[in-house]
Amino acid sequence: MAEPSRQDPTNAEVADALEELADLYELDGAVIHRISAYRNAAKAVRGASVSVTALARAGRATELAGVGATIQEKIRALADEGEIPARAKLTAKYPPGLVAMTRLPGLGPKRARRLFDELGIDGLPGLRTAAMEGQIQALKGFGAKAEAAILEALDAYEAEGPRRRVLLDRALAVGEELVTAIAAHPAADRVALAGSARRMTETVKDLDIVATATDPAALTRAAAALELVASASTPGENAVRLRTHSGLEVDLRIVEPDQFGNVLQHLTGSKEHNVNLREYAVRRGLHVSEYGILDDATGLTHRCATEAEVYARLGLDYIEPELREGRGEVRLAAEHRLPELVSVADLRGDLHAHTTASDGTASVAEMAAAAAAAGYEYLAITDHSASMGFGADLSASALAEHITAIRGTEVDGIELLAGSEVNILPDGSLDYPDELLAELDWVIASVHTSFALSEAAMTARIVAAIEHPYVDCIGHLSGRRLDRRPGYALDLEAVLAAAAATGTLLEINANPVRRDLSESWAAAAAAAGILIVINTDAHRTDGFDVNRYGVATARRAGLGPAEIANSRPWRQLRRELPSQRARRRVT
Repeated sequence: MAEPSRQDPTNAEVADALEELADLYELDGAVIHRISAYRNAAKAVRGASVSVTALARAGRATELAGVGATIQEKIRALADEGEIPARAKLTAKYPPGLVAMTRLPGLGPKRARRLFDELGIDGLPGLRTAAMEGQIQALKGFGAKAEAAILEALDAYEAEGPRRRVLLDRALAVGEELVTAIAAHPAADRVALAGSARRMTETVKDLDIVATATDPAALTRAAAALELVASASTPGENAVRLRTHSGLEVDLRIVEPDQFGNVLQHLTGSKEHNVNLREYAVRRGLHVSEYGILDDATGLTHRCATEAEVYARLGLDYIEPELREGRGEVRLAAEHRLPELVSVADLRGDLHAHTTASDGTASVAEMAAAAAAAGYEYLAITDHSASMGFGADLSASALAEHITAIRGTEVDGIELLAGSEVNILPDGSLDYPDELLAELDWVIASVHTSFALSEAAMTARIVAAIEHPYVDCIGHLSGRRLDRRPGYALDLEAVLAAAAATGTLLEINANPVRRDLSESWAAAAAAAGILIVINTDAHRTDGFDVNRYGVATARRAGLGPAEIANSRPWRQLRRELPSQRARRRVT
């Protein structure tokens, strides 16, 4: 493959252009399939580990999932001409400030277009003026909270600029590949990812890698020369800053072997965790830093080769990376009361998956085989109901036939359950009759339409579904998408009270763009005695791999196997559900 020239756009720049084109198409009212095509292509480009411009020049960008011949030509045009003609045409049609508005969290193209059409707002200054004057809350579907959120987003934008954070799955795809490549060098010894990515936060700003090496300078030079790296600072004796093709900044630090644990602990812990750790140490006559642990009494500094040694030297139990957020974990470690955390290996089944009967890409048998290969003992097929508008129309009669097909499918090593993901309609009712829901093994109810209800109306809507006798679980409760939109207005306290009273389960949706329940909501739900289900919401056979992100959310919430419903065998879980939900005798 030819080396990209210095003028070639980076993957991040190509992805930005494709995402902007998708936003412009959405502003222009294009069909959803076109908009989705450009968003999917932007995601694939941003996550690619090699130059996509170079691939496009070689006619190979179509090897990336979501990049077809048409988009490949647009990437070439961007590289050769500095612009995509379709983007230039649409940019001329809409004020540049309108595109900037779409970048604010919680706004997006559709809502920005409404503000443009109904209030004439064409940029950030006008948006602030309208919000300050109370004009936005008067619009249907916005309200006072939405207006306040817009002002908050504007304040953050002006204070920090349009900083881009990267979803964890995209960051880990880059970081883990880099760690593998660096570790393969002959000079490398220990190599580990640190920072917020190791804590499994929802998004990250950059990556940190810590290593030991027999020849540190040789390893920094080798890292800077990796194909995964788009550019790098001048390699130093023990450090180098890298920039990947996806635009992620990466700090590689090479340390002495006996200091590896100190540096890894320091770079992994959040600011708050490390402050708490230092305060705890000082009260014991110790000073902890990335350089070691200084004992005031002896004047000696103890360096640690492992993180476990750092915590043990301080008299603490080992604190898992996901807990290092400064939320009381240091005190719990001192009192030997840290929670046992759930792991991927604890999950026995998945209770949210889709097939070609709705918007999935594989058959029932194919999804079942993939779930079995992922280590699951049971799988609920939960295709969408008709009112959601996702592909095939799974009407009531079609669902009845689907139940028969699911029960007639046998795949070695896994038990198949007939389920459905039903839509919670705006009035709180479901879109299948009760007599059909009674035939299912599992019902998960979710909001997929009419997001702009008031907090009171949305809360009443979800509580009604929770209290429905045939609903087992509420899926992705807040409706948020980390890459596109915040959750809708919701009274969490009222929802948790209803779920605790009825025994209705709540889902942590493991899809990395959702991770919904959030860690704070998951912790609150568990504290209320509500069982949590970690589901993948898989739509294709490789979709079960995202379970690690749902588990990460649960671990960051401090949850163990006992609080995760699908850590149990299916028959045990079925018995633990409230009696009114035991619709089918479990033997």
